[in-house]
Amino acid sequence: MQEIFSHVLGRWIAPGPGAREIADAATGRVFARAGNDSLDFAAVLEFARARGGASLRAMTFHDRARMLKALALHLNANKQVLYDVSYATGATLSDHAFDIDGGIGTLFVYASKGRRELPDAHVLLDGGPEQLGRTGAFLGQHIYTPLRGAAVHINAFNFPVWGMLEKLAPSLLAGVPSIVKPATASCYVTEACVRLMTDSGLLPEGAVQLVAGGLGDTLDLLGSQDAVTFTGSAETALKLRATPNLIRNAVRFTAEQDSLNASILGPDAVPGTPEFDLFVKEAAREITVKAGQKCTAIRRIIAPEPLVAAVIEALSAILSKITVGDPRAEGVRMGALVSQEQKADVLAKAAIIATEAECVFGGQEGFAPIGENASGGAFVAPTLFLCADPDRATKVHETEAFGPVSTIMPYRDADHAANLANRGKGSLVASIITHDTQFARDVTLEIASWHGRVYLNDRDSMAEATGHGAPMPHMVHGGPGRAGGGEEQGGIRGVKHFMQRTAVQGSPAMLTAIGGRWVPGATKTPGPAHPFTRRFGALAIGETLVTGPRTVTLDDIEHFASFTGDTFYAHMDEAAAARNPFFPGRVAHGYLLLSFAAGLFVEPKEGPVLANTGLDGLRFLKPVVPGDSIRVTLTVKEKTPRNADYGEVRWHVRLDNQDGEKIAEYELLTMVAV
Repeated sequence: MQEIFSHVLGRWIAPGPGAREIADAATGRVFARAGNDSLDFAAVLEFARARGGASLRAMTFHDRARMLKALALHLNANKQVLYDVSYATGATLSDHAFDIDGGIGTLFVYASKGRRELPDAHVLLDGGPEQLGRTGAFLGQHIYTPLRGAAVHINAFNFPVWGMLEKLAPSLLAGVPSIVKPATASCYVTEACVRLMTDSGLLPEGAVQLVAGGLGDTLDLLGSQDAVTFTGSAETALKLRATPNLIRNAVRFTAEQDSLNASILGPDAVPGTPEFDLFVKEAAREITVKAGQKCTAIRRIIAPEPLVAAVIEALSAILSKITVGDPRAEGVRMGALVSQEQKADVLAKAAIIATEAECVFGGQEGFAPIGENASGGAFVAPTLFLCADPDRATKVHETEAFGPVSTIMPYRDADHAANLANRGKGSLVASIITHDTQFARDVTLEIASWHGRVYLNDRDSMAEATGHGAPMPHMVHGGPGRAGGGEEQGGIRGVKHFMQRTAVQGSPAMLTAIGGRWVPGATKTPGPAHPFTRRFGALAIGETLVTGPRTVTLDDIEHFASFTGDTFYAHMDEAAAARNPFFPGRVAHGYLLLSFAAGLFVEPKEGPVLANTGLDGLRFLKPVVPGDSIRVTLTVKEKTPRNADYGEVRWHVRLDNQDGEKIAEYELLTMVAV
């Protein structure tokens, strides 16, 4: 008997009172026990907040991103351990890869995005400053800072690794410690993953704790600085969401729950087209991967009425070749459901669907899974229903059989297809397989408000497309209505779910000090030498160079026009330029001014500045006429390390004329040696 430990308060704790037995999904043999009702959950929460939270907040976003990357590398190097223990969940080797590699890949994505899109700082700025007074002496700035509580992640049985890591990645990157509560039926896989992470020594103490079993009174102990994320059934989500303490303290609660996802075949995708073959292939995959135990699996297959018979025939042909049985047995392509309880639930839900639909493939009658001891396993045969009248039906749009079960239904036109998809009352994903861009647009605009993700695929994108059922960490995962109304991932959006957005108001100097980014109007300090001669680490925020003037002549303008070919009338025709309401007459090219500005502030000798990588926010504010002079003010606005060799410096560049009037403004990006 294997004992599944919890990892709390910095130590591993064996199962105790209230422990539950866990059976092998493919054989029915009880092999493990998990749970301990005697855990002190108040102490667990305090350990996370005081120990884990303090350590994480002491790190910058980049520090935490590097930690995530190191964790991903460590798990990737040791993932065979996770593969080996996952067979007991009933999953095949390809199912393991979907779960384990998907979770590790999510860590890599967040590590990369954290370094690229977040500052090497403790504060994340949200947009630019807002001028709240007449002169700019009083400004406002929105900032994000980490919550001071803990994130409680309650995960489903079907993805014991990915389900955990997709929640840990954004919460840890935000600087918030996490308490992971996996579903007991597959918690042994999650425990193995947490052991790898804790043994790596990469996580600060208290940053991640694992509760194998029930959460006790945890939800009654949470406050407004804590957060709860949940993946599972709508029924359980409702019970958790209604916890009086969560409501009383406005605890953040994100649910990802039941979803009757649909896949729509375009009328152009007739048999013989790449889109028809793609549609059938994707549907078969979503029915059988993880034995259909995916929150994003296709539950409703919506096809043009004339193509329904062809879809049934083609899909049945693929499903008939799927061998089902113990995933350890050679040749098995679909394994078991996670437990006998789950099998009973799926068969009960399939029976409800059968009251409005006809079984056209599969079913349990005569079904015999492969494997020496498979008779005790939680196996359900791939099953396909046909609902010939989906308009009058209700149960097929309300009942989710969380297994290898899907229902085909016909539609008449684009509006009808969209209406059927929307009758799911909120889904995580809907796919549209078509090469007809107008059909795709018409349906997308009708279903988008009811779906968290719309997946479009055709012959042009199929080689790179990730699949209907694969949520990507770059994109939002969640959905409205029945799907829970929450969002996970979505790149840096997911990080912000674990942070507080605060409006900070004050002087430019105050906002510069708090945000770590120079704000116009704050103090500017002359450097000890030309800034382009100084290395990344030596440059200070607010360090400024003010150049001497340069006069712009008519010869300069005409030479630039001739040299570049930019002979736009405002630069070459005095009368035409004067008729333009923006100009007093012939004016200098904007890009001529940029070139002259570079000539004024650039240090030509070899030095630590390695490359100019672009500019942002360029605005031309006042025309320059022949005889005007310009000077440049160059200020270090922000610094972001990129690697051990160089960092990115963002410079604020302002061009003024001889009267001190601002004529242009932009931000220059350079890579500077460390």
